[in-house]
Amino acid sequence: MTETSAAEAAPTIRDFRPEDAEAVAAAHRAGREHLVMSAEVLLWLNARPGSDEHFRTFVAELDGRVVGGVRCGVVTGTTTAGVGYANGSVLPEFRRRGAGTALLAAAERHLIALGVAELHSWLDEEPAALAFAAARGYEQGRAAHFSARDLTLPLPQAPERPAGVELRPATDWADDPRPLFLVDADAVRDEPGEVPMDALEYEDWLRSTWERPDLDRALTVVAVVDGEPAALSLAQTDGADRYWSAFTACRRDFRGRGLTKLAKLESLRLAAEAGYRRAYTSNDTTNAPMLAINAWLGYERCAGERKGIKRLA
Repeated sequence: MTETSAAEAAPTIRDFRPEDAEAVAAAHRAGREHLVMSAEVLLWLNARPGSDEHFRTFVAELDGRVVGGVRCGVVTGTTTAGVGYANGSVLPEFRRRGAGTALLAAAERHLIALGVAELHSWLDEEPAALAFAAARGYEQGRAAHFSARDLTLPLPQAPERPAGVELRPATDWADDPRPLFLVDADAVRDEPGEVPMDALEYEDWLRSTWERPDLDRALTVVAVVDGEPAALSLAQTDGADRYWSAFTACRRDFRGRGLTKLAKLESLRLAAEAGYRRAYTSNDTTNAPMLAINAWLGYERCAGERKGIKRLA
């Protein structure tokens, strides 16, 4: 992007309002068919009670129209202090007019005031986005792959299920999801990333994962071993035809039994049966086990992203 020219009006940056949800979601998805984000989720994110995350969304207006937004906050669930995140986007036809620069500046001011010293942002792995970030002080970090799967095509045949293993929907834990939290919290400790997620709290998990309006608990599949939840595949949907694999996890004590493969395959089978046509997922490029499972499931790489990291003054 370039700075706003003298002949063009500068963007207006302000806090998110409920009526902005559709426009901000459209900017987030523009040119990114692999991102499953609805206006309903944006409304929910911005209506949640306050927490240590200090979540906030800023929007940019140009020519009287909302053309982009940035979601930012403090990274929680870790013992590493002073890390924040900011992920934003601008509609392609309104880029190079200063909106992206102004949105990031607003996010940085918000996070600096909270004591954040290091800012992380996911960048589209394409030259313009990487150059934009580099010009604003971001260094490149780890890379991730987005992959897509046509759910109208046949899925692989399920492997033989080990003795004592059941596959059950997450709706079975509607009254007490803590056993599913324990799977998530144990597995996320080994998730590749610059910040170790080693302090996930149950209340934070409830408000950030379990209570999401796009979490489909009927399509979220739990692998149970002798009555104990051991692995799961979290499913989010747009309520129409797009499915997102949010996190596929296995507790460390149960690995090596093919449980994540069984859970994710069953979740995809249920999604196809429910009429979902496109499935998407994302994996760190170093996560060889999950990349292998996704390849077996028939996913194909469709896009990439890279972490941008900036030290704040």
